[in-house]
Order: sequence, then structure tokens, then C-alpha cells
Amino acid sequence: MSADLFRIGFLPLVDAALPILAQELGFAEAEGVEIALVRDVTWAAVRDRLLYGHTDAAHLVAPLAIATALGRDRPAVPMAVPFVLGLNGNAITFSIALGEAVGLGETLGDPVAIGAALKAVADRRRDAGRPLRFGVVHRHSSHNYMLRYWLAGVGIRPDSDVEIVVTSPPFAADALAAGEVDGICVGEPWNSIAVDRGVGRIALATAQIWRRGVEKVLAMRADRAEARRDGVLRLIRAVHAAAAHFVDPQTVEQSAAILSRPQYLDAPVDAILRAITDRIRVVPGGEPIHYPDFMFQYREAANFPWRSQAAWLYAQMVRWEGQFSPADAAIAQGVFRPDLYRAALAGSGAPLPGASSKLEGALVEPIGAGSTQGRLVLGSDRFFDGRAFDPDDIAGYLAELP
Repeated sequence: MSADLFRIGFLPLVDAALPILAQELGFAEAEGVEIALVRDVTWAAVRDRLLYGHTDAAHLVAPLAIATALGRDRPAVPMAVPFVLGLNGNAITFSIALGEAVGLGETLGDPVAIGAALKAVADRRRDAGRPLRFGVVHRHSSHNYMLRYWLAGVGIRPDSDVEIVVTSPPFAADALAAGEVDGICVGEPWNSIAVDRGVGRIALATAQIWRRGVEKVLAMRADRAEARRDGVLRLIRAVHAAAAHFVDPQTVEQSAAILSRPQYLDAPVDAILRAITDRIRVVPGGEPIHYPDFMFQYREAANFPWRSQAAWLYAQMVRWEGQFSPADAAIAQGVFRPDLYRAALAGSGAPLPGASSKLEGALVEPIGAGSTQGRLVLGSDRFFDGRAFDPDDIAGYLAELP
């Protein structure tokens, strides 16, 4: 019997690791699946290949799957996200000049303190008619929403006090070097490459803005997910096995070497290895610092598609684009498919949350959580401003935001 083929689109980022490793290391083959990886340079291209049938699934920024289902910027197409490829793993990197202007130190600073210093610079630049400009990877990306959440939380008004533009991840360091942007919010290894090239300084990890924030997902058209349900369940098992391998300290060098290949990230092994091992070089030539859980996979059922995560992303979409509706909120949350995740991993021993939604940002310390299989402990998922998000009261949450 021939293997079930899934063509999977991806961008050259460390968090594309799981489908790459699933194919390279035999986890896909063990499940009767073959993965053909299709590399792109923009998220719009990854999405369009998926929608028009050039690929079967995609490594995708989570909000873009939701925006696609809601018909933002294009005709609506129902989407399914049965698996989260990773939490956090992004950073905000300033140009050398902006880093000096806000007084960045030799380590990751406090979001509130950096924000206060940045506000002073942003106000001066706005008043001089030369507003600061930040690059994000897509309008509908967690990078855009994390950056905006932080800026607004420290008193900087996105789109009024600063400009936010789109830049492709592989070209983000180039945009910084060319002076086209003053800062970028992008995934690894592109922050590290900006630092190693001497054109940027890392100001914050996005994990400092929202600990355990949802990042990339495995996305597909909902109709194809249903038509190929058995294959999708086997694909989920394959990438889940790859996730367990990826977080094993004994395998990090192997993973970094595979990801660095020209057909995948085409990036230095050392920059990739630092991201995998939660080590961040903040300043050019500096010693990497250890920031635990900078990039987060597998543990604490990190790959589970919580509908409350989708609800938070939808809330940010409404915050910056308007048009809240209960019907759209339901569609947004319905994109995340914990039912498929549970069906794939039932009987495997993997922890399966009993609920599909939770209060986001409420955990300060690790706590045991209800599960239908395995023992589940969830770690801190705090937002930097201490707010919590109730997915059952999106309108109330939005009313309280600055």
C-alpha cells in the first residue's frame, strides 16, 4: 500500500521543524504518510498554495487561518487547525540606533521599562514627522498582534504614534540593515541573523508579552480535512512524534543540522541551535543568554489547539480592524479542531485536555489540569500586563483594553 501523500507549505523558520523532521526522520513513514515540503517566502503565498490545491496542508501563522475562514482580505474559505506547531519563538529586534536610543542592556529587559523608553523616542519621532516603523510578517499574524498588544499596553498607539508594515521573514534582517524599518517582530532564526550581522539588537522575546502564546499551526482547508480524515489523523500522530523528538536535549544538534539545509532554512546551524536550546544572543558579539521556554513545543500538551487561543487572536483582529460579531467569534474558535487532535492521539498515552477552552493568561504557577488521558500540568501563561482573557466574554474584554 502506498503512503498517503501530504504536500505541506512552509516558510524557512525554526518552528517549521515538526513536519520537516517527521519526514526526514521517518515518523511520517511509520504512520503510512509521506510529506513533500514546499518552501515559500511569504505567508500570503503559503496560504494561496493551500487554498488553490497546490498543497494539502501548511505551516501557517495562526491568525491567518482564522482570517481566511472569516473572509478578511479575500473570499471566506472554511479552515481547520488540528495541531499547533509551537508556542512563542518570536522576538522583537530593534535597529542598533533604536536600541541605543532606548538604552537596551546586554540582556532581555523588562517589557514595561523598555516600553516607557520606547514611548519617549516614538513621541519625538512622531512629532518630527518621522514616525518609527516596525516590520511584521503579515497583517494577520501573531507577530502583528503581539507587537500591537505590547505597544498599546505601554501607551504607544499603533498606526498613530508608529507605523507597522509587512516584511517577509527571510528579508526582515535586510529591511533592518537597509534602514527601511526601525524594528522587526519575526520568528527565528531571523532575529538572531540580524544580531549576528550586526544590524540589530533583540529587545524582547514575545514569550515576555504572552507566555505560551500560540504561534504557528498546521492548517488545511476544512473540506479536505474531512475528506482525508484518516490521513489527517496519521499526519497528526507523525508530527506529534516529531515534537517529542525535537524537544529531547539529545537530538538538538541533529535537528539543527537538518533544518539548516538549503532546501529548508538555508541558515547557519548555530543560529538555529540557539533557538532550539532557548539561548538568545541579544547583542552583536555577545554571549547567548538562556531564556527558558523561549520556543515551546510538545510539553504541557503545547500542540493542542485550544479554542480559547483562537478566540484571543480573533479578539485582537477585532481590536485593530473592528467588526465584532458573535457569529464570527464562533467561526474563529471553530477553526481550531481539538476533536481531530483527540481522535488522532486517543490511546497513545499523550495528555489530552478534557476541556477545549480555558481562561488565557490566568496561570502564574504550574497547575494540574483536567485530562481525559495522561497527566496534564500547565505552566504560566501570563500576559505582561497581568490581564486575563475569558473567551466567553470577548466584548467585555475588548471594552477594557487601552
